[in-house]
Amino acid sequence: MATYLESSYSLVHQDNAADQPSVQDFRNQLEKGTDETKVETMKRILTVMLNGNAMPDLLMHIIRFVMPSKSKPLKKLLYMYYEVCPKLDANGKLKQEMILVCNGIRMDLQHANEYIRGNTLRFLCKLREPELIEPLLAPARACLEHRHSYVRKNAVFAIASIFTHSEALMPDAPELIQAFLESESDNTCKRNAFAALLSISHEKALEYLSSVFEGIPNSSELLQLVELEFIRKDAITNQQNKARYLRLIFDLLEAKESTVVYEAASSLTSLTNNPVAVKAAAAKFIELSIKESDNNVKLIVLERVNQLRQANEGILDDLTMEILRVLSSPDLDVRKKALELAMDMVSSKNVEEVVMLLKKELAKTVDEQYEKNTEYRSLLIHSIHQCAIRFSEIAESVVGLLMDFIQDFNNASAIDVITFVKEVVERFPKMRSSIVERLVSTLSEVRAGKVYRGSLWIVGEYSLEESDIQAAWKRIRASLGEIPIVASEARLLEEQHDGEEPKTEQVNGHSKSSAPTGSRKVLADGTYATESALTSQASAQAKLDAVKAAQKPPLRQLILDGDYFLASVLSSTLTKLVMRHSEISKDAARTNALRAEAMLIMVSIIRAGQSQFVKAPIDEDSVDRIMSCVRSLAEFAQKKDLETAFLDDTRQAFRDMVQVEEKKRAEKDAVLKAKSAIQVDDVIGIRQFGKKNTVEGAEEIAMDLEKATGGDTASEDVPSKLSRVVQLTGFSDPVYAEAYVQIHQFDIILDVLLVNQTRETLQNLCVEFATLGDLKVVERPTTQNLPGLDFLNVQATIKVSSTDTGVIFGNVVYDGPSSTESNVVILNDVHVDIIDYIQPAQCSETQFRTMWTEFEWENKVNINAQMPEGTGLREFMARLMKVTNMSCLTPDASLSGDCQFLSANLYARSVFGEDALANLSVEKEGENGPVTGFLRIRSRSQGLALSLGSLKGLTKLGEMTTA
Repeated sequence: MATYLESSYSLVHQDNAADQPSVQDFRNQLEKGTDETKVETMKRILTVMLNGNAMPDLLMHIIRFVMPSKSKPLKKLLYMYYEVCPKLDANGKLKQEMILVCNGIRMDLQHANEYIRGNTLRFLCKLREPELIEPLLAPARACLEHRHSYVRKNAVFAIASIFTHSEALMPDAPELIQAFLESESDNTCKRNAFAALLSISHEKALEYLSSVFEGIPNSSELLQLVELEFIRKDAITNQQNKARYLRLIFDLLEAKESTVVYEAASSLTSLTNNPVAVKAAAAKFIELSIKESDNNVKLIVLERVNQLRQANEGILDDLTMEILRVLSSPDLDVRKKALELAMDMVSSKNVEEVVMLLKKELAKTVDEQYEKNTEYRSLLIHSIHQCAIRFSEIAESVVGLLMDFIQDFNNASAIDVITFVKEVVERFPKMRSSIVERLVSTLSEVRAGKVYRGSLWIVGEYSLEESDIQAAWKRIRASLGEIPIVASEARLLEEQHDGEEPKTEQVNGHSKSSAPTGSRKVLADGTYATESALTSQASAQAKLDAVKAAQKPPLRQLILDGDYFLASVLSSTLTKLVMRHSEISKDAARTNALRAEAMLIMVSIIRAGQSQFVKAPIDEDSVDRIMSCVRSLAEFAQKKDLETAFLDDTRQAFRDMVQVEEKKRAEKDAVLKAKSAIQVDDVIGIRQFGKKNTVEGAEEIAMDLEKATGGDTASEDVPSKLSRVVQLTGFSDPVYAEAYVQIHQFDIILDVLLVNQTRETLQNLCVEFATLGDLKVVERPTTQNLPGLDFLNVQATIKVSSTDTGVIFGNVVYDGPSSTESNVVILNDVHVDIIDYIQPAQCSETQFRTMWTEFEWENKVNINAQMPEGTGLREFMARLMKVTNMSCLTPDASLSGDCQFLSANLYARSVFGEDALANLSVEKEGENGPVTGFLRIRSRSQGLALSLGSLKGLTKLGEMTTA
């Protein structure tokens, strides 16, 4: 079977091996059928043969009834059959019938139709038997002079193939192809001829290239590509030619065809590391990314520029602005790649120009509407953020620009800006006063609650001068509106009332309001009507709704809409402003006035939250937070610890967060530098001192070849390979089976070993696999005959389409002594663990919170685990992260110290781009008590959430049950 597959270029899946006609049926169909039915019959014969049944008895019938046909589809299928049919007998000699086949091939090589000749020449490339090839040499040579280019371009490949596998049959093939190349005029034929000459004789190819060297820049695109391929190989073996080749490649960089430019730039960087050459190649790559419309091409060439940047640090910095021209592409992935590359190349020389261009792009996202406008704006803000943090000289202008746009941005973009401003105002003390002043002036324009919270926090922390405090207080009061809130809202409601007084009646000398059963009204036509109590209540509710919908200052509107988190932040900000005013100002009366006003605002917010004027009642946590601020204002003069907690501890906590982020960035940069760093004790390769048979660049070619053929499998040690072997059957079964499971990124390959433990030959043995979950069998093992006590290796390929726990099950089927019997051996299940597709990842806290809100699938895993003595909650979390392949987003500073409680956020991303979020909340009862709590897992898809919660490794941590 291996020989059939070796010479075949296609595999055809057979749906049902049992539903297979007999050899006699095939014979009858070939004898009596028309050309159309013979086509279908030949397709079925090829399918059966490619699945393991050689059917040698059909050869003569096919020669008799198919070979004489003039049908071109049938002729094509005939040559496919010749390709896979057994040509040798049991003794290894050529079958007698192949003489007739050889004669038919010879006639087709002399056929009047050029496409039949070309198809026959293509078959000749796959022929390996010298006895068959020898009679075909003369007509194959004659095809080199055929009038049609289709015949000639296939003839050169056929001659090269004959020379490669049977050199003795055509020893003059290199000279023949070289002579053909010099006299040929068709570009495609010349390209094929040079590629064929390159494969069989490097010397002759070099000789031809030298003869036409000056005309290469003016030759056709196809020929230039194959000549560049030859130049890359020859420059490694013949160093003396490199200078001449480099001049030629520089000329080819100016070619009109994009493919030639790409190959020339790639060849240039592979032949030399000269800065001028590297910069020229990178410039051409960038030009291609701008000029080409295909997004895949843009991403590929940008990746090549990135590889050049990593290998030649600092050389390409002048091209940063050129890379940013790629932002004109509408595709978000291309823009993201270009921005990432530009941020890696930005320096103090070009940072001002880069930021200026990013500003213009940011302004476009406000004035114009792009596809995925919000995501693009976030990318721009993030890039500007990176520039401002790395280069302090442009931070001030950047912050001013972003704060100008804050009212135009949507919620997510404005939050990104506020986060950026918070970091800048902490890192650059000289800019604090101007930033706070600018931020205070924009408070009346902010409409998003999260943005307002960030703005108030910055104002409360960094209003350090008395004038800053007074300006901030004035703006906050203007944005809050009239105080108390309830009284002003009630007066507004009264003003909307139509002025009607409820009727009163005297009861025992006292005035008493009549029950609101109804009232008389005069209609437009002068008649009377009765207004019922129900109508009055509806009218009152309508007036109340009108009061709620009336235009109000932004801060007041947000609080009345139910944003009590903002109300608590406002209370904390007012408390900080009062405490700092008391520290820096000697005007005690002014401080007391601010304190009284702050208390009035806080109490007014609580009363408003408990009134009918808000959309939702205030929650207990917000009441406690606001009341704690009220008590702090009342007592801070006597208790200095309160001032320390409000004015120092909160800023220190934020400073620690900034330092942690800065440390993460530094660690990431250090890892990237370590990858490209050269150690002081590394071996220096000097070509002059090396062996004569080793050439420069050979190692790189070997590494490229190794990657192309599947990577370095030798690096995987034997124990790790053995751990992936799964036993499928028992040792006492007639067929023993075990599988080596290879998991790639998007597929699983099962390499199954089958051992026949009986002394009888097992006929039509087949391994059948089926799957559960998002798995699909794309390549099934073929049917085989397995001799007694023999073994066999077969492979099955399963495609993985999502991160979900899957099960592969199946059985081994083979025929018994009687053709009517069928024996089945059930295989053990192979479980696909999603941990192979989950990788630890990082994201910002804002991104985590956004995804947590958006994702609808949640799996809550209850935890009740008895941990070893002396094991703390941090160790428990570390083991959980190892089991689930997730990373911890909660900073170490927040997890420091020994406590009986632990809460942390975890995050991972699958190879399919799916996000997995988790929140761990656990506690430990006593020193050696059990760890209890829960793990909440959220994802966009149900499968990922459920699969993560049911991992086998979780059970090793303790007794866990999925809720």
